[in-house]
This record gives sequence, C-alpha cells and structure tokens, in this order.
Amino acid sequence: MQNQKPIIVRLEDYRVADYLIDKTDLSFYLREQETWVQAKLHIRRNPEAGEGLPELALNGEQLDLLEVKLNGQLLPPAHYQVDEQFLRVQPQQEGFVLETKVRIYPHKNTALEGLYQSAAGSMYCTQCEAEGFRKITYYLDRPDVMSRFSVRITADKARYPLLLSNGNLIESGNGENNSEHFALWHDPFPKPCYLFALVAANLSCAEDQFITQSGRKVTLRIYAEPSYIEQVGHAMTSLKKAMRWDEEVYGREYDLDLFMIVAVDDFNMGAMENKGLNIFNTSCLLAHPQTATDAAFQRVEAVVAHEYFHNWSGNRVTCRDWFQLSLKEGFTVFRDAAFSADMNSPTVKRIDDVRLLRTQQFAEDAGPLAHPVRPSSYMEISNFYTLTVYEKGAEVVRMLHSLLGAETFRQGSDLYFARHDGQAVTCDDFVQAMQDASGQDLTQFKRWYSQAGTPQLAVRGEYLAEEKRYLLHFTQSCPPTAELADKQPFVIPVKLALLEQQGDELPLHLTGEREAQGTCRVIPITKAVQSVCFENISSEPVPSLLRGFSAPVKLDFAYSREQLCFLMQHDADGFNRVEAAQQLSLQVLQDLITQRQNGSPWQLDPLLIKALQRVLTDNRLEAAMVAEMLSLPSEAWLVERAEIANIEAIHHAREYARRHLADALHPLLRARYQQLRETSRNTPFAASAEHFARRALQNTALGYLMQTDDDQVLAACLEQFAQSDNLTERLAALVALVNSTHIQEREQALASFATQYQAYPLVMDGWLAVQASSPLYGTLEKVRELMRHAAFNLNNPNRARALIGSFCNQNLLQFHQADGSGYRFLADCVLQLDRLNPQTAARLLTPLTRFRKYDEKHQALMQSELARLQQAHLSKDVFELVSKSLG
Repeated sequence: MQNQKPIIVRLEDYRVADYLIDKTDLSFYLREQETWVQAKLHIRRNPEAGEGLPELALNGEQLDLLEVKLNGQLLPPAHYQVDEQFLRVQPQQEGFVLETKVRIYPHKNTALEGLYQSAAGSMYCTQCEAEGFRKITYYLDRPDVMSRFSVRITADKARYPLLLSNGNLIESGNGENNSEHFALWHDPFPKPCYLFALVAANLSCAEDQFITQSGRKVTLRIYAEPSYIEQVGHAMTSLKKAMRWDEEVYGREYDLDLFMIVAVDDFNMGAMENKGLNIFNTSCLLAHPQTATDAAFQRVEAVVAHEYFHNWSGNRVTCRDWFQLSLKEGFTVFRDAAFSADMNSPTVKRIDDVRLLRTQQFAEDAGPLAHPVRPSSYMEISNFYTLTVYEKGAEVVRMLHSLLGAETFRQGSDLYFARHDGQAVTCDDFVQAMQDASGQDLTQFKRWYSQAGTPQLAVRGEYLAEEKRYLLHFTQSCPPTAELADKQPFVIPVKLALLEQQGDELPLHLTGEREAQGTCRVIPITKAVQSVCFENISSEPVPSLLRGFSAPVKLDFAYSREQLCFLMQHDADGFNRVEAAQQLSLQVLQDLITQRQNGSPWQLDPLLIKALQRVLTDNRLEAAMVAEMLSLPSEAWLVERAEIANIEAIHHAREYARRHLADALHPLLRARYQQLRETSRNTPFAASAEHFARRALQNTALGYLMQTDDDQVLAACLEQFAQSDNLTERLAALVALVNSTHIQEREQALASFATQYQAYPLVMDGWLAVQASSPLYGTLEKVRELMRHAAFNLNNPNRARALIGSFCNQNLLQFHQADGSGYRFLADCVLQLDRLNPQTAARLLTPLTRFRKYDEKHQALMQSELARLQQAHLSKDVFELVSKSLG
C-alpha cells in the first residue's frame, strides 16, 4: 500500500474502449491453497474508437501470470509486457482470440474483492463491483465492455457440491479426477465483468417458483448455510412480491428461467445484483422473529427488491462508466423505496428515508468529501458508493417523478429501457428519455447531477387581505463546495397546500389561471428568487410546504410554535404532520441547548407537552404516526442543524427533554404501553405494517417510561425482555436497560442475551451495537474490551460495523470526548483494518472527516488523527479520504 502519486480518474477524460470482448470463456480450477483461472477472450477492435490497432491493455492485479496465447499460439514473454496493473499485448489484426492462465490465492483475500473464501474456508464467492474482476483474471475491467460469458467451475465434489455462476446451467458431471466435479454455466445476456459471479460451497437450498405475467415459470432458489436456511422464508416472499410489483408498476418481466440468491457471512456490501445470481450479506437476507428485528425484516424486503430491480435498472441497462453510478443506484433506490412504501406504510417509509438523508447525506454534503450525484473525479471508485450517489440520487429521480407525474414518468422509463436495452449509458441518457417522453425541457434539472451541496430554500409568506391574495416568496441558494463555488439555480419541486383556520385545504388558484387546480400542487422553483401568488384567499392561511419532502433541501420558513401545533393536528400530509412535530421539538431543544451553553436554568416549553398529550389521546392517529411524533430529533440531526455543534450541550439537553416529557406524559404513556404490550402478548408475530407500528409505539413508550423512577416500569421492562416472542421487543428492552441506572439488571440482561444468542452472529451484532451506543461514561473502555470477545472478529465487516461503527457513528457523546481518545481509537482501528480490508476501513473513517461541525479544539484533535493516518502507508481507499479531508 502506497501513498505516492495517486492516479486521479476524471470524467472529462472518458474515452470509449479501444477493443470490445464479444465472448468470454472462463475455467476455474478451485484448490485449497490456490486457484487457476483460464480465460479465453474473443476480442475485436471497437469501430467507435478510431483507426489503427493500438496496444491492448488488460487490467489485472495480484495475479500470477502463467501463460499467454494469441490465436492459439503461445506467446513468449518478449511479446507482451506485464506489471502490477496491466497485461499489455500488441494485436496484429482487428479480431483475435487472447487466452491467459493465472494463479490466484482466494484463501488469503481478506479484502473480500474478486474471488475469496468465506466462512472459514467453506465457501468460495466473488465480489466484482466495482473493480474486483481484475483480481480474478486479466480483462478490460470497465462497465462499458459487455460480453457473453460461459463459465466452467471444477472443484472438490465432497467439500463444494454446489457450483454456481450467472445464467443457465448447461452441463455438470464428474471431473478428470474422481474426487472432483464440474459445472458449466452460460449467460445469454451480455454483461460487464463487474456483474460476474461465482459460488462454490456446501449449502442448503430453499426453492419456490414464480409465474410471470406472460406465463413463464421461473425457478427461485435461495442458498444458505444449513443453520440459516429456516431464516430465508421472508426473503423468498419478498422476492416474489418484488417480481410481481415490477411487472405491475414498471412492466418489467424477469428474463431467465432461474433466479438465485446466496447468503454470505463475509461481505463488504449489503448485496450484489449479479445477473441471475445475487450474492447477499447474511444481514440483508436472514429474518426470523426470534433472531431479527422489525427493522431487519423491512431491510431484507427492501434489499431483496433492490437487487432484483437491478435486473433491468443496472443489468439490462448498465452504466457507461463509474461516474454514472447513480444511473443504476439512484434509480433503483427510488424503485425499492416506492416498493417498500406500497408494501408497508408510505408515511413511515418516507420519514425513515428523509431521516437518513438529513442526518447522514446532508452531513456528507457539508463536509470536505462533498461531491455531486455524478462525481467528476476519483482516486478509488469504492469511495463513491456514498449516500450522495445512492440516496440523493434517488431523490433526484423522485423529483423527476413529482415534476412529470406518475403516468408520464412511466412512459419515460419505458422509453429508457426500450431505447437502451443491452447498452451501457449515462445519466444524461436517462434524463433525455424522460424529456423526450414528457416534452419538457430538463436541461436545468440536470444541475442536480453536477452541482454538489444541499440547496437552502428560504420561504416567506405574505398575506394581502384587501386583495385576498397570499404570496410565497422563495429564495434558493447553495453553499460553495470544492468543485464549484458559485452554484446556478436548481429546479426545486415544492409540493404544497394552504390550510384555512379550520384545517381544511384551500383551492389553489394561481395568478394567471382561470380557476383553481386542486388543493395540493407541485410548484417548480427555478430561479434564485421567485414568488408565487394565490388568488381568492379569504383569510391568512398556514402553508404546508415541501409535502412528502418533495426536494432534498433545507427549508427555512418562520413557523410559529402555534402554527406547528396546528399542522400537527390538521395537516393531511402524513409526512408534514410528523415534520411539524419534529420542528416543534427541534425549536424547544434548541432553546434548551442555548440555555445549557449560557448556564441558564432549563425550562421546557409547556407547549410541546400539550402538543404531545394531544398526540397520545388522538385515536384517529395510526400507531406508527404517534411513535414518530413522540420521537425527539436525533443528536445527529441536531448536530447537522448547528453551525458549530456542542455535543455535550446537545446530548444533555435532549436527555433533559426526554426525562421531563416522560414525567409529564407518564400516565398516558403507561396506559398506552400496557394496552400495546397486552396485545403483543396475545397476538402471534406478523411481519406486517400494522404489527411493525404497534411494536414501534410500544417500544417508544417503554423508552420514555424507563426515564422515570418507577419500579413497576422496571418490572415491565424486565418482563418484556424475558417473555417477548420476538427480537424487536427483546432488544428494545435491552437498550432501555443498558442505558438505565439499574446496573445489576443491565449486566444480568446482557449476560442472558449473550448466552441465548451466542450461536447467532447477526443477533450478537445487535448485542455489540447496543453496548457500543450507550452514552454512559466508560463505554470506550467497554468497546475495547468487546474487541476481545468471542463474538467479535475484525475480519468480518458486519462485526466491525456493529462495534466500531456503532460507537463512532451513534455514540456522539463518547466518541467526541474532550481528550480525543475516541478519535485515536477510530484512527487505530482504521490503520489495523486497512491492512485487511481497505473498503471497510474507508467506510469506518467517515466520522473523522466531519470535523468542520465542531469547535476549534475538537477540530484540531480530529485533524491530528487524520494527519497521523496520512503519514502511514495506506490503501487508495483510505488515502483518498484522508487527503481530501485535510485539503
């Protein structure tokens, strides 16, 4: 690993490939200490690349080259050049066949890229996105080179009875050695090499089938370790739902006769959409009531759908280059979010998505690593699998959907798939299809792809009583970022309504229109300063702005607290109703933070208490809505809202508010909790929106009640921990105990939990995370101790994220200790991990890069650790983040 002369890849330097690979034949000979890979590539000159026969440079890393053949003739070493990154050959004709034989060592591959061994050597599997294929064999490892693959796998029959690859199984049988067998797979669809997959293992299989809308039968198989197989039923159900939904909503039918998913313990990502053979991190596939939380059930459903949807938005139509990553990821995140909203609660789904966006992606936009949805340059592409590319990219697609309407958007997506099926294209091609289908000029809209940062939208209302007009004045701006200081105005779709004094929505009649066009409108804000005038407004309304969070912006409107209470009661938009509660809580918390910093006595605004009392007694509200409205803004959001964040003030102000609310709302919370807990005890578990909502409110109420000094509440918490039939309730009770002052009960519960679940690594991840997230003093020492626990393994990305990631991302009070010990801990972990798994190390580094939000003392401590890292020998992954953070 070196820090010198990093290669910067730039979008402006893109050129089409000089050569194309029409057909790829691969042969794998899997051995315990080494693997041989033979590749036969049918190559031709790319007609779009110009004249002549330039040198052919095939990507290859960490490969032992054994031989090279050109058109069947063995090449002597003098006829090719090989170094740490390329195999270079000079072709003599426009079409030719190049064969290579290499040796690789999957058992040594701790980076989990390319071909590696997982689960203590019991499984071979691959991860090739983004540039892992070059660690398997020499190839044109770029997404715009698409080829038809045939793959032969040979391995020990007893140890690896299952041999899988993309596409259809053509042939299988015994190998030349009786102890071995082989399988031959063929994928009829051309694909880039990043979608290649291989699995060799001894796994159990759950099988089902799906009948497509045209009547074709598709066999569905999910493979997992025998001890896991009973936990894949929810994933299978989710897959079938996703297949039907994609047919009904997008007209996309599956195109092979077989669809496979394999669960893998050691995996850097959540899952991978390889054509016909998805590979999943077990955390995104396994779900059982006693070993997975409701959040895990919903995550499995969403990720299964996401990877399946990639069959069209990513595989059949893929990205031309890695700068276009959001072409497939942003679009597919939007699709899986819409699917999850249809399967569960649309309001809760939207709240969850926006919460992630505000607390994490907005922070990314505000930090030194800010980049556009379509980045302009990178050193290591793995660093751009970010929330900006995924989540903000999905918001960009969502805005197109809002601006065009569902019907026109569907026409645009149909045109996009028809026009580009089998091609590698760009974000511009996607927007062009939407423009051609709608007839709207989307040139300005494309600034969302090229300009980084979170736009700020200031809105001011003005009521002209004599003219019965109501004006909304909009001002948009975007802070400077590294790639661009002066931003041009975005197209910001603002979905809004106006509420009259009784809470009813007013007809919206814009100046210049003959009559009102409904009560809820999407208004495109396209200028830096823009005003909108509504006619026939008889009294001053309360605006409901940015409904459903219709654009990823920071909204600034001077709502009074009384107006927010009004919207909490009357807004018909579920998201904005919860948003009003969050904004009211935010204002109250900001008062407390100021009081803490000024040394003033704390005073909690009684208006918040009254508002939440109404929420708890409003029988019309769904349980999910009540749970969300009761939940205070997170510390992460309070940090994001602050210009300079004082972590101690934020934490203690929020805890004071929780305790004060718990005392004030105690009778209502107690009654609601008892009712919900009784229902839970007498109702069989179901993975449904109604049950998710009930458990969410029950656990929210318990979290508040455990802030009080009530022995009966402690008894109830211990009963829920011991007697619940599902992990959601049990883990919520454990969290309440771990963060309480009941030391004996806490330690007993932790020990009991570990004993019960020691055979379930994913559940033990929760056990690790609960302890790492506790804001109690001494947690860092506890985390260091847990790193030596049998449940922890630094080589496994899930374990590292559960313990180290939870402490550094979730436990802001303890991570940001004044002595900088939290920062030193993270830097030490990153250094250790970087030698094993650079991708995981880089992702864990993120909290250190966000130093700009803190005071000079904390900034200096964080930058000091980054500078210490910069002096070490780092992977490209970590070096890029460190160097960009330090400027």
